[in-house]
Order: sequence, then structure tokens, then C-alpha cells
Amino acid sequence: MSLTDNGVLTDVKKDTGNELFPVFLKLNQLHVLLVGAGNIGLEKLEAILNNSPEVQITIVSREVSEEVMKLVSDYPKITVFEKEYHPDDLSDKDLVVVATNNPGLNEIIRADSKARRILINVADKPSLCDFYLGSIVKKGNLKLAISTNGKSPTVAKRLKEVLQKSLPDELDQTLSQINNLRKSLTGDFASKVKQLNKATEILVTPQSEQVSSQRMRWILSGSFISALGIVLLVFWQTDPAFQSYVQNINPVFYYFLLAGFVFAMVDGAIGMSYGVTSNTFSIAMGIPPASASAAVHISEILSNGIAGWMHYRMKNVNMQLFKKLVIPGIIGAVLGAFLLSSLENYNQYTKPLISIYTLILGIVILRKSANQKAKRSGDKIKNITFLGFGGGFVDAVGGGGWGSIVLSSLIAGGRHARYSLGSVKLSRFFIALMSSLTFITMLKDRGIFWEPILGLVIGSAIASPIAAKLSSKISAKNLMVAVGIIVIAVSLYSIVKGILKVI
Repeated sequence: MSLTDNGVLTDVKKDTGNELFPVFLKLNQLHVLLVGAGNIGLEKLEAILNNSPEVQITIVSREVSEEVMKLVSDYPKITVFEKEYHPDDLSDKDLVVVATNNPGLNEIIRADSKARRILINVADKPSLCDFYLGSIVKKGNLKLAISTNGKSPTVAKRLKEVLQKSLPDELDQTLSQINNLRKSLTGDFASKVKQLNKATEILVTPQSEQVSSQRMRWILSGSFISALGIVLLVFWQTDPAFQSYVQNINPVFYYFLLAGFVFAMVDGAIGMSYGVTSNTFSIAMGIPPASASAAVHISEILSNGIAGWMHYRMKNVNMQLFKKLVIPGIIGAVLGAFLLSSLENYNQYTKPLISIYTLILGIVILRKSANQKAKRSGDKIKNITFLGFGGGFVDAVGGGGWGSIVLSSLIAGGRHARYSLGSVKLSRFFIALMSSLTFITMLKDRGIFWEPILGLVIGSAIASPIAAKLSSKISAKNLMVAVGIIVIAVSLYSIVKGILKVI
């Protein structure tokens, strides 16, 4: 209420803006009457069909344009009556859309619809409308409706064009993944909401934090390389024995330096295969299996430590899953490293066996290249302890395979990819650390091949920040095919060579 100049109280209508209530109708379950089949009718018809192609529509119009007839020919649920409107046309209808240029007829249809309590939309007549057909932005399963409260359809169309171009097509894939996650959650409603909030937190993480995370990776990798350079420089200037060693270093070191760089670049691009490629190369270079696996695992300690810490910091680690993986994984890795080191003097027999294992992994990589999207079953994999133990054991014995075996099994068994990757990366650090300590302890009296170890460590450290930068520009599928073929070829060569030696 408000007091006028002459002291009379009057109602003052407060401007509350757009009071329309947005509703998404299941038009495929409704029957719509469209009155008018000219240019405006065609526009309304296209808008409806673009959003609900299975809708049942009855069109009534004194004249029907050729464009409308051509359009409805592809939709069997649309019926056209070329006749004058009659009130009986409203029978069994759920919605009415009017697109005529006859104001008097529009008023009649409006009155008939209100009498039957049927919602109506009249083109270009907001005062006669119960609802508006807003501009729609569609990206797969995502729909955004835009309304200007009937003030300016043109502005709504322009906003639609801007949003249609700005929103990425990948949004539909995100919706599908979130839906799969929602279906896999257990617990009460509150628990599911918390899990979904945690999973989608990254979607609202400020870009500054994401940039900071990327910068941190560069800082950690750069700090390691700088520290290593400083240590080597100090040794070079103060230790003549070190100078002599560097000047007379075995050329094998440089081979592994290059190999470590290349394999780390490949791993950065496709997220796997560093262990199997490094181990296959080491055995092909004549390094005994135990020493080859030791070199691989020692070189992986730093990279997996950084990756695992980053995943933990970004809340990508399922701590329950991590605990179930890491202890049995360490036990399996230590046992595998102990067994392989104990058989070091029988490497003429173990080499072909390890090569058979890398051959199998090469085939696995090729299969993954053909279908990079892991198929998930409906039920989650439950025997995590056995999976961790088996993965750690074969990883230590074969020099690689923790990611290929454990991560693939978790995702295929219904586990969420993001948390599986984070948990596997973090646990990999501890498995690489413990298996490396076991190899060093077991092999120290028999001599350790330091050239492969140092070459892989330095080469992979140099490649890590570069691989992170270039990974998005490399065709992962083609790279996986190439890696699979190379691993298979080298493994077959080592198998044949080992068999011939035994014979």
C-alpha cells in the first residue's frame, strides 16, 4: 500500500521481474493441437519437433503450406486437417499452440481452451499465453531454456546462439559419466550427495587453482632436475674420481638415457607402458631380468611419487581402495623381487619367461588401442586384496604391469575411473619403492647395473614435464599401436634368442 498526495491509500504493484516458472514437459506423452500452418506455424512446429520428435500433434489450418506438409511427412504421429477450427478440435488435447494471423480467432480459441482448462500458447500475443516456447540450447542430454518473459524473443535467440557456441559438446559425455557414477553409489541419500559433491568438485575448481596445480608439477620436476644438475656439478668440480668415471662412462648409459626419455614421453601421452617398454628394452640390451626390473622400479619412484601426491592433493584418491591395494601390493612386489633376484644366476631360463609376459602385455596394449574406452560391468570388483597382491607380484617379476593389470581390472570391474587412477598411482609409489629396496638388497653382492638405472632415472625425469605439455598434441591411439607392435616384436626376438641359447 502507498499514500497518494491527497491522502488516499492505493495498491502499488512491486516489480518482481520474471515470474515464469520453468517446467520441462514430457511432450512424447502428450497430445498437442497446433492451429495454423503458415510460416509462424512452421516455426512453432520445428521448435516442438527439434526437442520432442516423438510428440503426437494434430494440425488444424484452413491452409497448409508446402513446407509444413514436407516436414510432417517424416513424422507418423502428426495428423493434418486442412479445415476451419472447431471447438471439438480441443477434445483429448493436452496443450494448444495457436499460430494464426486472425486476432479474433485467437481470442475464440483462447476462450475455448480456458473453458476446458487446457494450457495455450498464442504466437506473438503474450497476454493470451499460459506458457511460452522459449529458446532452447541443446547439447545431447543437456537442455537450457531461455525466457525474456515475452519481452524480446530476438534477445532470447541471440543468447541461444552465444550459449550454443560456447558450451562444449563434451558436456553430454560429462553428464553420462556422472550418471554412471550416480548409479554406482551406495548408502543413503545424504551419503550419495556427499560423494557426488566430492566427485564434481573439480568442475567448480577455480582456474587459478588448476593452473597452480600444473605449475606445481613443473616446479617439482624442474626442482629435481636442477638439484640433480647441482649435485653432479659439485661432484665434477670436487671429485677427480667422479670426473674420471664420467669421462670413461659406459655408452650403455646414454642408450638408457635416451630410452628413459622416449618411454616417459610415451607414458605421458597414453598414461601407461613405461614399465613394460623399459623392461623389454633392458632385456633386449642384455640386462638380466632382475637388474632390468630393478632399474625400471628405481626410475619410477620419483615420477610416481609426484603423480601420487598430485592425485592425493586433487582429492582423486579413494583412501579405502588405496589401503586395500597398497599392503598386498607391497607384499606381492617384495616377494616377486625376492624370487626374481634369487634366480638371477638362471637368467638364461627366466629371460624367455619374462619376454613371454611382456609379449602378453604388448598384446594388451594393442587391444586397448582398438578400444580405449574401458567397458564397465554392473558389479564392482570385490577381491581388491588378491588383485593388489597379484598386480604387485607380476609387476616386480615382469618389470611392469601394475597399471595395465590393476587399473584396467578396477575400471572394468565397475570402479570409477578417476578414483581408480588416483589410488593406483599413489600406491604405485610405495610398490616401486619397496620392490627397488628389495632388488638393491638382493643384488648388491652380485653387482648392480647402474648405467641402466641412472640412464632411465635421468631420462624419465627430463621427459616428465615435457610429456605433460605435449600429451594433448599426440595421437594416443596411434602411439599405443606403435608401442604394442614394438613390445611384441622385441619380446618375440628375446624369446627366440633365449630358446636358441638353451637349445
